Amino acid sequence: MQRYLISVLICCSLTGPVHADDAAWVAEARQVATSVPPKLLAMLSTEIAKGGPEGAIAVCKEQAPRLAQEAAAASGWNIRRVSLRNRNPQAVPDAWERAALEEFDRRAAAGENPAALEKAELVTEEGRQMMRYMKALPTQELCLACHGPADKVTPAVSAQLKSLYPDDRAVGFAVGEIRGAMTIRKTR
Repeated sequence: MQRYLISVLICCSLTGPVHADDAAWVAEARQVATSVPPKLLAMLSTEIAKGGPEGAIAVCKEQAPRLAQEAAAASGWNIRRVSLRNRNPQAVPDAWERAALEEFDRRAAAGENPAALEKAELVTEEGRQMMRYMKALPTQELCLACHGPADKVTPAVSAQLKSLYPDDRAVGFAVGEIRGAMTIRKTR
């Protein structure tokens, strides 16, 4: 049943005629987008155990982009993380990503499982057909030390964030809220 619902969601999100090869690129995109977060979470867990959450901030800042670059090089997809309340100034969504993130927030508020939210669409950009895919990244318990309510973030974490991200907007999240999304794209 779950596979059927996902297929319906994806087919409804695609623009233009749905072809058999659409399912193939969507499955590939999903696999690529879901390959990075578990690696990042494992690195964060290790770093938090060694030096607390303030030591893990560098993992998100330095290792997350490296993991995305490695996955992009291996897959041929352009990969990045975006958020409506970004910490990293490079994580600002474009118009398509912003609309998808806003849709994810509406769907989560309506009771859909945030971990299952995704969007796949064929779009035309600068005269080229582009495959675009996004997978929501819900806030996990592990994330709260740096992304939770501001009054719950330790002074050490707050100071580190202020130093590295003076325009940080990525606090105030609760477990399950959509923190952002993995977004990937490739020319068809």
